Amino acid sequence: MESTMKMKAVLMDEFGAPEVMKIGKIDKPQPKANEVLIKVVATSINRPDLVQRVGNYPPPVGDSEVLGLEVAGTVAEVGSDVSGWKTGDRVMALVGGGGYAEYAVAFENHLMPIPDSMSFEEAACVNESYITAFLNVFMIGGLKDGQTAIIHGGGGGVNTAAIQLAKALTPNAKLIVTANPSKMERVKELGVDLVIDYTETPDFTGLIKEYTNKKGVDVILDHVGANYLKPNMNSLGYQGKLVIIGIISGIKAELNLALMMVKRQQIIGSVLRSRPVAEKGDIIAEFTRRALPKFADRSIVPIIEKVFPLVDVVAAHQMMEEDKHFGKIVLKITDS
Repeated sequence: MESTMKMKAVLMDEFGAPEVMKIGKIDKPQPKANEVLIKVVATSINRPDLVQRVGNYPPPVGDSEVLGLEVAGTVAEVGSDVSGWKTGDRVMALVGGGGYAEYAVAFENHLMPIPDSMSFEEAACVNESYITAFLNVFMIGGLKDGQTAIIHGGGGGVNTAAIQLAKALTPNAKLIVTANPSKMERVKELGVDLVIDYTETPDFTGLIKEYTNKKGVDVILDHVGANYLKPNMNSLGYQGKLVIIGIISGIKAELNLALMMVKRQQIIGSVLRSRPVAEKGDIIAEFTRRALPKFADRSIVPIIEKVFPLVDVVAAHQMMEEDKHFGKIVLKITDS
């Protein structure tokens, strides 16, 4: 009976470097009335996992302390109030934590069906990066066909997701991406209109003004924070929106309020993980309606750098820390 109650998971006794992660056994979670238990086939490594591993990004109250924000697998059990899913369904889900384990629980409205054309490994890439990109570029940023956007962080999971979504949903939008030299060619291959080497041009204002004939851009998706605030605002056009989803360069910077007022610009801070359950459900429903068909017909295919077995989770984190990946890093948990 003991073996049916326990499961393998990535555990940590302390915060720190990748080596603090170990494979161990913990109790298998039980779904509440409005939850679904998923047998996890694959998950993916996301930047917030690294931040949580060092102790700076605790899970929301009630969510698993095990790392992992998205899973792909099959439904193993449904809660008493769940009506939309059944045992054996192929699903991908957004979770507040617990993805690096053999089983994970997710709210029923945080699941999406995996299209027949997608593998579990591809599906494991969707819920965190692509929904984050969709939420912030389209639902918040309001990018429309024919507009221009800057998407920082060329080659990262959210960046590549945003590019692919923009190409599929707004094919006439102009996309500008900042990237390091080693990733610029691959970024260009995704169909980006302008790629900027941020090591050579940390203040990209001049290039943006030249490219847009001084008009500026409509939407900026930024995870850099403080160091980019001034060039972002200088590059933003009339009624443009700056959506900040990360602060890797710091949390404090000076802001020219007069310029923001005259140009009627907006600065919007955004996180996904801590949003209420119902709100995340609404975001996922909109993503399912607008974006999921693009995965089903293979207009969008998640870019996977490498699939690591669960036992190599340390190496997977090291790859992301060293910024040696393009697209997503997948962690294979069990066989399907």
